[in-house]
Amino acid sequence: MTPPKPARIDRAAGPTRAELAAAADRTIPDVLAPGLAVLFVGINPGLWSAATGWHFARPGNRFWPALHRGGFTPRLLHPSEQDELPALGLGITNMAARASARADELSTEELLDGAAILTDKVARYRPRWVAVVGVTAYRIGFQRPKATFGPQPESLAGARLWVLPNPSGLNAHFTPVTLGLAFAELREATEVTAP
Repeated sequence: MTPPKPARIDRAAGPTRAELAAAADRTIPDVLAPGLAVLFVGINPGLWSAATGWHFARPGNRFWPALHRGGFTPRLLHPSEQDELPALGLGITNMAARASARADELSTEELLDGAAILTDKVARYRPRWVAVVGVTAYRIGFQRPKATFGPQPESLAGARLWVLPNPSGLNAHFTPVTLGLAFAELREATEVTAP
């Protein structure tokens, strides 16, 4: 059965409480194309993302500002502009497909399964780099309990692998500035620059 399509959300107002509640367990499409420079991998869609159909859509999530501060985009994109990313050599997918209110609602099994699905996806679409946005999900999904931020010693289906901090507003360990610097370090390694 096909999941219900997200409601048309007013960019300014956002989804209603009822729309957020209805978004639990939904999935959203990847932003993906063959041969990307960097495929960003979120943990899983939040309810705001599932309600809108846009990755990293919740106000307060700092993915889009970090992407811009890091030099990947020529301007700050709104989540509704996510389809502009492949033209910049960028894409987005998730470790786990189902939406939840919090990432800690995911089971270990979901993250392990998600890592296997991601590996197949990377083998099929062949991005040069894969950037997992969230070290805990990476540690669990790929069974690398000691992994740290930055480049990883292993590859993933032929792609170079990097771990970035989680850009959720709940991750108080990283400020917008330090997130931007982490994204910039990845950009410098990939040699991708915004037009």
